[in-house]
Amino acid sequence: MMKMKKIILLLLISSPVFAQQSKTMQEKFLAFTMIGNVEDQEKQYDEMVKASPIDAAKPSMYEEYRAQLATGWLTKGNFERYWYYKNTHPKFNPLQFLYLSYALDHLLDEDKNMSELEKVSKGILDDLQNGVLSDGMGRTQPIMEVNAAANAKLGHTEAALEMIAKSSQVKDNMRDMRYFKDQKASYLNRYGIVMLAAGKYEAAFDTLSKAFKDAESNPAMVRTFRLAYKKWKGTEKGFEQCLKSLQEEAYRECYAEVEKMYIAAPTTTLEGTFPKRKPEDEPMTLFRAKQPVKEISMVDLNGRTVNLDDYKGKVLALDFWSTGCTPCVAAFAGFDRAVADYKKDIFQLFVVDLFEDEETVRSFVSKKGIRLDVLRDEENKAYDVQGTPMKIIFDPLGNIRFYSSGYAGSTDREYYKLKSMVEITKARYKG
Repeated sequence: MMKMKKIILLLLISSPVFAQQSKTMQEKFLAFTMIGNVEDQEKQYDEMVKASPIDAAKPSMYEEYRAQLATGWLTKGNFERYWYYKNTHPKFNPLQFLYLSYALDHLLDEDKNMSELEKVSKGILDDLQNGVLSDGMGRTQPIMEVNAAANAKLGHTEAALEMIAKSSQVKDNMRDMRYFKDQKASYLNRYGIVMLAAGKYEAAFDTLSKAFKDAESNPAMVRTFRLAYKKWKGTEKGFEQCLKSLQEEAYRECYAEVEKMYIAAPTTTLEGTFPKRKPEDEPMTLFRAKQPVKEISMVDLNGRTVNLDDYKGKVLALDFWSTGCTPCVAAFAGFDRAVADYKKDIFQLFVVDLFEDEETVRSFVSKKGIRLDVLRDEENKAYDVQGTPMKIIFDPLGNIRFYSSGYAGSTDREYYKLKSMVEITKARYKG
């Protein structure tokens, strides 16, 4: 299978300028993107420009670096440095554009500097409309939603209502696709923010109540729901119980769904297959567990060998991912919540990176602030995983009790599903 570093490189070379560069220059830029923080990236960029000043006859010189720096500074919430590089008019490759949209998502959830956020999101939307930027990633919708919510928070109600309505008319509607982190949940939260600004308190309350009930929700939504409850009910009294009741209902539904997936017969080896859509369909292999988990070892990000037999007596979860797999990383926020719940319990989760070298994974984990326990299986030898994300749950005796593929679609649903798997495994374990 192709190394994920090569896949990332293919994304990068989709930029016309990048495509014309030599292999050495491509590798040099890829190494630049691996630098752990934007401050160090900027230092290296300054040294490059000092050593080889920009040629006036080649205005595109270093533009992919400037686009990278603009993206990095926006991710950190430094609007001044973002505009410094953005105003040099660099061309953003698809991966950089994707991270621009992620930065807007994060900044809105942080609820800081809405004036700048509105300006940046509008600028990106204008660039998309004028053909300066192109969206091959299906991210125009969430950028419009961010702009609508920022306008709502600034009191620009008409602009907010107009933009949230326009966002639903986008041709490439990806809200119901379980690919990007909290895509639908984020929209519902932003819709609620706009409805509150417009004084439509009942609409906001009903929308967010249903979102929590359906597990189409995330922690950022709680603040908006609290305000909607207070505006609609006239008091905040009873909010916590209302929220808890909706969350418990969502968890029970996920539990019942997950319970049907439990593998009752004890087995330490298994070929996991994707469920047939039709009786005549051929089964599609997801992974092959050819040896008991107690016989498997992998390496962590420090190069140390981790023997999975050391976790005998615990419910063990292995989640297989790669840095280029968007839905894989989208699931991590839900995993964080589950891990926090079981800190003093018999549970261990490892997220196992496939296909990539240590430097690539370490850089990504550092930049994304991933706190989960990471292992690596660069050659994909342990379970011959055919697609990510892929999760396998073992009981304390090493029997496979669950496996599932794909992203659940929201942080809350991902959390509920993993928690259900752990609770069901614990309840049925005969030690």
